[in-house]
This record gives sequence, C-alpha cells and structure tokens, in this order.
Amino acid sequence: MAFEFAFKTIRELSSGLSRKDFSPTELLAGVMARYEELEPRLNMFVHTDFDGTRRQAEASEARILSGSKLGELDGIPTSIKDLIAVKGMPMRAGSRATADADQTEDAPSVERLRAAGAVILGKSTTSEFGCKAVGDSQLTGITRNPWNTDLTPGGSSCGAAAMVASGLVPYALGTDGGGSVRIPAALTGLFGIKANFGRVAVFPTSATPTLAHVGPLAHSVEDAALVLSTIAGYDKRDPFTVAGGQPDFAGAMKSYRTLKIAWSPTLGYGRVDPEVMRLLEQAIRHIERLGLQVELVESVMDDPIDMWTAEFYAGVGTRLRDIIRNKPELLDPPVLDILQKALDQDMDSYYQSVFKRYDFREKMRRFFEVYDILLTPTLPVAAFPTGLDMPPGYEDKNIVSWATFTYPFNLTGQPAASIPVGFTAGGLPVGLQAISSMHDELSILSLAQAYQKSSRYHLETPSAFS
Repeated sequence: MAFEFAFKTIRELSSGLSRKDFSPTELLAGVMARYEELEPRLNMFVHTDFDGTRRQAEASEARILSGSKLGELDGIPTSIKDLIAVKGMPMRAGSRATADADQTEDAPSVERLRAAGAVILGKSTTSEFGCKAVGDSQLTGITRNPWNTDLTPGGSSCGAAAMVASGLVPYALGTDGGGSVRIPAALTGLFGIKANFGRVAVFPTSATPTLAHVGPLAHSVEDAALVLSTIAGYDKRDPFTVAGGQPDFAGAMKSYRTLKIAWSPTLGYGRVDPEVMRLLEQAIRHIERLGLQVELVESVMDDPIDMWTAEFYAGVGTRLRDIIRNKPELLDPPVLDILQKALDQDMDSYYQSVFKRYDFREKMRRFFEVYDILLTPTLPVAAFPTGLDMPPGYEDKNIVSWATFTYPFNLTGQPAASIPVGFTAGGLPVGLQAISSMHDELSILSLAQAYQKSSRYHLETPSAFS
C-alpha cells in the first residue's frame, strides 16, 4: 500500500506542488488510488464526486502553471464532515431520516476552503446528527479506527479522523458540539481543535446553535493552525460569529514559557483508566521539562452533563420532532431514546439549565483569570470495540457523557484542543486536552506546537496503513 504522499504535511505537499515535483492532478490520482484501497477497510465517506474533484484539481494545476497559486491549501485534497453543507452534495447528517437532496450553497468554512484552492473529495461519515461519541450510524454503518480496525475512531467526526489518521489526506474538517473533533482526535492520534465559539461561522444554522463549532483535524499543529486561519472569520449569515480582526493562527505563535498552567486529572468528577492516566501524567512531566510550572487542581467543577444534555439533545430533538413522533424507526435506537427524554423536559426545567449555564460560564471565566491553560484528559479511555455506544465499564453513562472532559467547554465556548501524547501498551493513541480562556487560541497552539517539537507522538503512523 505504498503511497508517496501519505502522512505528508500541508506545507510539504504545497512545497512539492510549487516546485512542480508533482501536479495537483497527480496528487489527486494518488489519493484516489489509495481511497480505493482504504475505503472498504475503514468506511470513511458517505458521498464522493470524483468528477467534480478532478475539475478542482485541474483548475489548481492551471493556477500553479500560470504562477497564480492561491496559497498553501491550493491543490491539497481534503474532506468535509456530513454535518457541514457543500454545494452540489447531499447533507445526510448520518441519518436515514434526511433527504438525499443536493445543497444549494456552501457553508462559510467550505466557501473559504474553496477560495483557498482546496480540493474537496467528498463528505465524511458522522454518527447520526452528531449525537453519539462513536463512529457508526444506521445510514453508513461502522467507520473504523486505522490503529485497529476492530475499534472505533470515536465520533462524531469519525470519517474525518479515519482518513487523516490513515494518511489519505493531511487534514479534514469536522464539527464539535460536545467534543466531536477532540474525541476522534484523541482516539486516532491526531491534533484536533475547536476554536472559540463563533470564530468559525456555522451556516446553515445548526440544530445546536449555541454549542456548534467547525474545526480541523490534522497530524501537526502547524497544519491545523493554517486551516483554522483559512476558515475563521466573520460571516453575516451566522449572528454568533466573532466580528473584527482575528489572530494569525498560522504565524503568530506566542511564547509558551510564560503560560500559567493548571492540570486537573478528573475535573473533580471524572474517572480515568489507569493506563491512560499514567500516560497523561508522563505528558505533564514532559511539559514541566519544557520549563513550565504546572499546578495540580483536583476539583474544577461539578459535572455539567445535565446542562449540556438539556441544550444539545433538546435542539436536535426539536428539529426531528415530526420524525420522532411519526417515523421513529428511521432513527438509531439509542439516539431516539435520548432525544425523546430531552423533549420530555418542561420549559421551566429547560430555562433553569440555561441560567445555570450562565453561572457556569462565569465560574470558568474567573478560573481563567488565574490560569492561561487548563490541561485535562481528552478522554478517560483509549479506543474500544466498534458496535458499542460507550466503553466497557462506562455503561452508567449516556452516549456522550462517557466522554467526560470535552462537553463542558462547549457550554462555555472556550477554545479547546486534543494533543497526542502517547500510546498504550496495545499501541493505541491517548490525547491530552488543553483549554484556554475565551478568544485565546494562540496559547493552546503555542503550547501544543512546543510539545510536538519536543516529541514524536504525532509522527507515529498505523503500521497497517503506513
């Protein structure tokens, strides 16, 4: 399965294109050949349009030959998660309950990738409406983890993670309403970041509009920062987007040495697999060796899962109310069950959760007046078998609450990322989560880049796909 472009960074591929070592059409031909080998094994895509993809690559090639290359993403293949609109492609959201109709316009993030010359292969798989933190749906079946195809890559951005982790593309676009970029990043050994809420415009309006983020998964921090710089920025279609200027994520890394860091192994309520915790504590010692002081903070918060569940599943459930009432058989049973429970809440209970969320945001704001970065496990476990909605031993949790550490920071809207920091004895990746104060993505990117420069975990690749 040799593939000369596998596991190359955006910068490496872009430099090769600029030097004319290979062309965008040659790069795409290699990617498509690898797709034919990988897709039956991993099940990463729900939709492709390779005729359209070839036209994109040909247009990029013409620009490069004429000396008008658009930038570093020009000619580089990628994919878009099937919760993000792509003009001319359906948006099924991982569900049999959706129509197989083409979208009439691109989401803002897709528009910006196109304007940068990105070559879009198609739509990547997702769990149904992003409602599960694992990688399966009744529409597309099971998406598999390249590190062990018997295991889940996590969700809901499962296809995006699988194709980057297997070396098909250098980056892919996912969404994150409760951890759906960070969860699969941790389980597949990638760097995945959700920027500050509103940093990347979301349109059409999400079913969870106060929680939804769009963000990249990549092997390197530098690649993710480059993509984030491309897709971020105000868009009038999304009233939540951050107006005004934005940081130069790709070029303006700040000094990590002045960061004040807190480390919370459980946030005060989580439980973590001992082997995962051992690797995370090893990562904390590594960060201390970089010259940083890390303060242990055992208890940061009470579990905010009820607040998150009330908001997330009520939004999706309201969108699907007619399906839930009239055609419930179209929905994945565990998704149907949790949506029905969310719709059963009364208005008083819902708004109690809303106001508790404001109190929670204020508590976290005060916490980050003391610290620049909070480090936690990204997940309490490494990858586990496909076909399960939650890891063994976490059956007391729901289909997202087992991912103990990610959803709190969708409630607050703070930037958060998963950094690959090691492997279990069974060869499975483990992620460390970094959270910053509002609008301070650069602190996360700076720390993560320093960690990557002094380690090799992000360079490891699954042997079966290398």
